[in-house]
Amino acid sequence: MQLSDKGAVIIDLKFERRDVDQALAGSLAGRQVLHASDKSTDLSSASYAFLWKPDPDLFQRAPNLKILFSGGAGVDSILATPGLPDIPIVRFVDQSLTTRMSEWVVLQCLSHLRQVPAYLVQQRSRTWREISQPEARELTVGVMGLGVLGQDSARKLKIMGFNVIGWSRTAKTVESIETYDATELDAFLARTDILVGLLPLTDETRGIFNASLFSKLRQGGALGTPVFINAGRGGSQVEKDLISALESGTLGGASLDVFEREPLSSDSPFWSMDNVIVTPHAASASDVRALLRNAEVQMERFEKGEPLQHVVDRATGY
Repeated sequence: MQLSDKGAVIIDLKFERRDVDQALAGSLAGRQVLHASDKSTDLSSASYAFLWKPDPDLFQRAPNLKILFSGGAGVDSILATPGLPDIPIVRFVDQSLTTRMSEWVVLQCLSHLRQVPAYLVQQRSRTWREISQPEARELTVGVMGLGVLGQDSARKLKIMGFNVIGWSRTAKTVESIETYDATELDAFLARTDILVGLLPLTDETRGIFNASLFSKLRQGGALGTPVFINAGRGGSQVEKDLISALESGTLGGASLDVFEREPLSSDSPFWSMDNVIVTPHAASASDVRALLRNAEVQMERFEKGEPLQHVVDRATGY
C-alpha cells in the first residue's frame, strides 16, 4: 500500500489479484491503493475508483469519490449500480484494446468467409471435401457501432478486401466507409452479409439483435445466408431469437464473444452448434497495466485543473 496526500484509489476490477498487484508495482506511485474486495477496508478517503461490475454498496462505502474509471470498454454495469454519484465516468480508450478487438473481428469474418466452422466439422469426421469459398470482395460486412472500436474494425476489414458499411444511431463520417444512421437501419441490413455488433448497451440497443432484425439481413449473397458476429454487449442480443434464426437457416452462422448471462451456462445450445464460434468475453481483454497508465494521465489532468478525456455521456450511455 502506498501512502501520500495524493488522492487515494479504489481497485474493483475483474482481474486476478496477483495480476493487479504486479501492475501496481510500476503504477500509481505515491497514491494509497485500496481494494474494494477487502470488506473491512475503509474506502471513505478514496478520490478515484477503477470499476468493472461494482458491488451495490460500493458508493456507500466510498462517499467522497471524484472520478470513476471504467475497467473495460463498456460502462453499462457502472451506470446500473445503485447510488451512482453525479461525478465523471471515464471510458477506457487504449490502442491495445482497440487493436485486440479489430483482430478478433477480422479473424471471425475471415473464419466464416473461408468456411472454418464447416471444415472443423469435416476434420472431426475425417472428411476430405473442398467447400466453395467466396472472396472477401464478394461480401458486404455491416458494422453496427461506429465508436473507436467500430471504426478501427471497419478500416481493417476494408484492408482485407471486404466491402464495408457502417451504422450508428447518429450520422457519422468515416473515410472510405459508407455510413447509415438510425433512420436507415433497414437499408443498411438489406445490404449486409456479415453483421458485426460493436454497440454499447443502452436503452435503445438492449435486445436490438432480435428475430425482426435478423430477418432483414441480405439472403442469397455469396455465403448463401448471413452471419452474425457480436463482441459488443450480451444484452444487445435476444438469444432465443438468435438460436431460432441459426436453427431455421435465417442465419448461416455466428461468432459470439458476449452473452445475456456470463459465464455462458454449460447447457447453452451455442456450445454444440457446429456453425457457431464461442469465445469467453475475450475478444478485447483489457490490459490492467494499460488501464492504470491511462487513468494516471486523467488523474494528473484533473489535479492540474485540465479537462478530462473520454468522459461518458450519461444521456447516451457511452
